[in-house]
Formats: sequence, structure tokens, C-alpha cells
Amino acid sequence: MKRNKSIIDKLTALWALNESGLGGFLHVFNSPFTGLIVGGVSILLISLIAFYAENKWQSILKALIIVLIIKMAVSPYSPFGAYVAVSFQALVGALLLSNFSWKGLTLLVLGIVTFLESALQKLLILTIVYGTNLWDAINIYGAWVQKKLDFVSETSTTTFLVTLYLVVYGVAGLLAGLFIKSIIKIIANKPEEEFYLKSKPLEDSDRKKKVPFRTKVIWVWLGTVAVMVLAFSLFGGTLFGWQKATYIVLRSFLILMLWYLVIGPFLLKLIRKYLQKKESKYEEDISNAMDLFPYFRQIIAFTWKETKHLKGYTRFKYFMANSISNCIHFKMSSK
Repeated sequence: MKRNKSIIDKLTALWALNESGLGGFLHVFNSPFTGLIVGGVSILLISLIAFYAENKWQSILKALIIVLIIKMAVSPYSPFGAYVAVSFQALVGALLLSNFSWKGLTLLVLGIVTFLESALQKLLILTIVYGTNLWDAINIYGAWVQKKLDFVSETSTTTFLVTLYLVVYGVAGLLAGLFIKSIIKIIANKPEEEFYLKSKPLEDSDRKKKVPFRTKVIWVWLGTVAVMVLAFSLFGGTLFGWQKATYIVLRSFLILMLWYLVIGPFLLKLIRKYLQKKESKYEEDISNAMDLFPYFRQIIAFTWKETKHLKGYTRFKYFMANSISNCIHFKMSSK
């Protein structure tokens, strides 16, 4: 029981490391599919917490609160949607894994549902910010391309792209579920050998500087608006034109300002107020989790080198499984 508690605490710390972006898994890959990787690693760690816990629901919810508090402390500018996504993954994971075995279809359903939620959240935000004008602009481009190719389809471009987008996320969720099941099997069948570190790792002095989230939002907004303005101005004909383009710029700008200056800060304030009440209760757990971060980074770097004899997907799979196994079983060497 005590051993399982130690493992769950380390899995919670790994989950927090993944969410707060302090090095961990993502620095190895530097991939454009960061959202998919973060979500995939999160539901993998949630599934492992359920695997080792007796009271799965209670253990996952406790871990969620600790992860959110650390995320709030380390990444204070994380958007409200990030908290929603993490909480959704944990709640769906707790609900499914508390009632069904991971050996069945549970992990596949968990992967599909959580990935589709992520995709739908993005589509909802785009629609709120740009309204139906975004989809109108996409349809205009689609009609222009079809005309150039002398091809006419009864299916609108937006319907095709949204369906394709959701299918890609759904398939990615299915593959994530299968991958997580294979990882759990490797870890479960691996002898529980203690992994020793000979020395305390050095603190990060060369951590990569990240582009602030709001800066990314500004660039994405400018790019999207530019594409929409070109669509209405060059290909929209008399039905649209510059008046429509100006309306899009003003509307999206006002909604973004309303979100970042009023609604977003208000919602984040409510979340932080709730988490601050819980902080004192879990103060020791939070401190212990954050103390593990430097060790985990060293273990992950070591495991990446250790699996260099493997190639492609096989290396990725065993790197993930061995990294987690080494992290949850590691001890400091007394020598």
C-alpha cells in the first residue's frame, strides 16, 4: 500500500511536469503536434494512476488538484481552456477507469473522447471569435479552388474540413488508447527494479525561453484575419468586399479583448481562488512533486540515450515505458 502511494505520488509529479512544460517529455520531440502529445501523455499518466490506485476516483481527483496548483504556479499565463482540458481528461478518466477494466475498450474510449473534446474546444473558440465569417471565408476559398480545378462538389469546404479534422483527432485518440494499453502492459510485466541516481541533478540554467502565449495568440489572430480579409476582398465579389473584411477585424478584435481583459481573467480568478484554498491541504505533496522535477529530467535524458539502439516507433514506445518505470522506481544512491 505504502509502495503504491509512492508510485502514485511520482506519477502525479510526472503529470504535473508534463502539463507545466518544464522539460520532461516534450523537449525531446520538439513537435508541432504538442497538443496531441501533451494530451496523450496526460491520459497515459491518469491511466497509470488508476492502475496502481485502490480508490481510483479519489486518487485521480487528488492528483488533478495537485497538477492544477503546480500548473498555476509554474505557468500562470496558461489560458482557461488549458484548465478545462486537463480537468476533462481527469474526470472522464476517473469515471471510466473506476467502473471498467483497462484491459477492455476503456482506454480506447478514453483516448477518443478526450481527443475529440480537444478538437471541439478549438472549433468552438474559432467560431466564437470569428463567427460564421470564418466558415464563409473557407467556403469562398474552396469554391475558388474548385473552379480552378474544374471540379464541383455538393459538400461544402467547411463540412469537409471539419469532418476531416474530427476524424483525424478521433483516429489519433484511438491510436493513443492502443498505445497507452501497450505501455501499461510493458510497465506491468517489467520487473520492479529500483533505479538509482548517483548524484543530485543540477538545476536548469539553460531552460529554453518560450514565446509568451499571448504573443502566439496575436500572431495567430493576425494571420487568420489576413487570410479572411483576402478571401472576402479578392474572391468574395460584390457580396462581401472590404466592408465585410473590416467588420471581421473589428468583431474578432473586440471579442479577444473582452476575453483577455474581462471574461478570461474572471474565470481564472475563480479557479485560482479555489486552488489556493486547497494549496495548504496539499502543500507537502506539491513541494515533494516539484522537488522531483530535476531528477525526472535527468532520468528521461538518460533513458533516451539508453534506448538509442532501438529505432522508430519501437524506440519511442520503450523510451516512454522505461522513462515512466525508471521515474516511479528511482532511488537516490547513498554512495
